[in-house]
Formats: sequence, structure tokens, C-alpha cells
Amino acid sequence: MERTSGPAESNAFDWHAAGLTVGQVAQRMHISGSAVRFYEAQGLITSDRTGGNQRRYRGDVLCRVAMIRVSQRVGLSIAEIRDALAELPAGQPPGPDDWQRLSRRLKDDLQNRIGDLHRLLDELSTEVGADRRKSPPAGSRPQRAQRARIDDKSGWAGGPLSHP
Repeated sequence: MERTSGPAESNAFDWHAAGLTVGQVAQRMHISGSAVRFYEAQGLITSDRTGGNQRRYRGDVLCRVAMIRVSQRVGLSIAEIRDALAELPAGQPPGPDDWQRLSRRLKDDLQNRIGDLHRLLDELSTEVGADRRKSPPAGSRPQRAQRARIDDKSGWAGGPLSHP
């Protein structure tokens, strides 16, 4: 029996069930069937085919889809997710050591991204500060004239930006 029916786990299921259809994977992971097929087309998950050419997913599919969803939420690209999932054993449920290794890698990748974003913010702050030192004071004639020229070029002459 696949489902458990305890009071705390009325919607729990076997995370390592094999032979699931597209619809079963989609239902359990709260995604569309087209998302399941997209993940497969992108090489993130794999399936076997029945004699009638229907997809049947292996015991690792639900864990992989959960990791894909988390990875997408933090902004990883499909290629980055594919590379990360390639470190897991193919076609079998990953063990705790596999998840630890993958988790460490993803955390390192995210820390690097955060560092890059902080550097970009610092650069932006520096650039904005430099631009303010070069710009004439707000409300001066050159700035108003510049706004009017921009408005004229964009077809918004007399629009909100050309008002003093």
C-alpha cells in the first residue's frame, strides 16, 4: 500500500514509489503534467516506456522534482539544476549522503550568487553617487531642457516629464 493514513500524515505518500505515470507525479508534486514532461525533455528526470509507449517514472522522480522546484525558486537555471542533479545516483532514490553533497553544492552556488549581487549593489551605489556629483542640482535649467528633449524624442512632449 502506497498511502499512509495517520492523523498527521493523511496526505503522505511513498517518496520512492516506482512506476508512476505523468499524472501521478504531477498530482503528488502539485505541478502540471506538461511541467513533468518539460523536466524530462530537459534531462532533469528520466522515465521508462511501457509496451504502449506510456511513461513510467522511477523511484527517484519525486525527490528530483522536489529539488528542481526548490532550485527554480532560488533562481538556478535549468542547466545549473541539470548539473547538480547529475551528481545523484541515476534511477534510484538518493540517500542522505547524496542529499548532503547536493545541498552543500547548491548552498555554495547560492552564496556565490549572493556575493555577486552584493558586489553589483556596491557598484551601483558607487555609480549613482558618481552620477549625482556630476549632475547639476535638481531643478536647474539644463536638467529641465534635457527632460524636454527626451520627451520630444519619445513623442511625449508636454507629458509629465517636461513639467517643471
